[in-house]
Amino acid sequence: MPSPAEALALILERVAPLPPRQVPLPEALGLAAAEALASEEQVPPFTNSAMDGYAVRAEDLAAASTAQPIRLRVLGDLAAGATPDQAVVPGTAWRIMTGAPLPEGADTVVPVEDTTRGQDWVEVRAPLRRGVHVRHAGEDIQAGRSLLVPGRALRPGDLGVLAAVGMPAVPAHPRARVAVLTTGDELVDASERPGPGQIRDANIHSIRAQVAACGAIPAPFPRVRDDRATLTAALREALTADAVLTTGGISVGDYDFVKPILEELGARRVFWKVAQKPGGPLGFWMLGGKPIFGLPGNPVAAMLMMEEYVRPALRRLMGFSALHRPVAEAVLEDGWHGKAGDRRTTFLRVVARHDGGQLRARLTGPQGSAILSSMLEANALAVIPPGVDRVEPGGTVTLHLTELAEDH
Repeated sequence: MPSPAEALALILERVAPLPPRQVPLPEALGLAAAEALASEEQVPPFTNSAMDGYAVRAEDLAAASTAQPIRLRVLGDLAAGATPDQAVVPGTAWRIMTGAPLPEGADTVVPVEDTTRGQDWVEVRAPLRRGVHVRHAGEDIQAGRSLLVPGRALRPGDLGVLAAVGMPAVPAHPRARVAVLTTGDELVDASERPGPGQIRDANIHSIRAQVAACGAIPAPFPRVRDDRATLTAALREALTADAVLTTGGISVGDYDFVKPILEELGARRVFWKVAQKPGGPLGFWMLGGKPIFGLPGNPVAAMLMMEEYVRPALRRLMGFSALHRPVAEAVLEDGWHGKAGDRRTTFLRVVARHDGGQLRARLTGPQGSAILSSMLEANALAVIPPGVDRVEPGGTVTLHLTELAEDH
């Protein structure tokens, strides 16, 4: 039975990123860049005006004052997208709009609010430093500048820059399509009232939400019956996805068919069970390069295994370089005690918060693997090493931060 660290290493060393593709910019947000990119162009491509005003020669305005304004002859109007047909020579100016190319001979732009305008002339009442209100060619991005590194999620600013340098698509790893199956004759839909011996299927909603939250695409197969033929057909269809998650049906009961069916279909089992609680019965198989996870049916255990093992695997599958949650040390305010001599790693659901310069955490309540309400406030998992059966109030624990802890 591997430790949590060993189990995660066994998973990650077998999962490879999906092949990259050229993705149009409108579809690329949040995907992992597949290769380093550098600009082949400069931005802006030409020197242009940063203001609505007048393109002038600064030396023409050196003696300007309120008492003795300098009058210049206006050669015409220059809108964004237009090009000038005359150079600025001594004593002349172009009326220019933001973004319009700076005419030859001009080196400065006078804001329109600092001028007085006539029919074909403009007066300026103060000198300006040469080059003000001018955006020079390449001052934003020089040709050859590095833009992206592989493995980082594409952000809105990245996509804007790629568009600016003429890249309408970006090489990126696609979102993984993940089949999510929940098994059990006792399950009914969330909209139904359970009959005798039945429960509502919470796992299909929590697990598919976790899949979506890490950027993948869930393909749910809810409420697969505990019937060998039905489950075999569902698993065959699920194996068309990039990864497969099942919940329930992986123990050793008479109706736990997931393990034998997967192996009949050719899946190779890497391990079954991890030395931790909650969530020890985690199965991991590979079939044709696809990872298959058998999660326990208890809802908290399923979510925890999804967080600690499946999420990093899916992020690797989608080409991200950052796979893991932030780790931090915190004070456990209420303490904890477990079973003496337990050699398993324990994961506790906690609420973490910053208190001044210190990170503090408290338990969300009872920590049983079926207490789904313990997930309502949890924003971190406290990791208790094997052999530790007690943390005194105020003791230090290691946290995996599933959400950013708020300042208080």
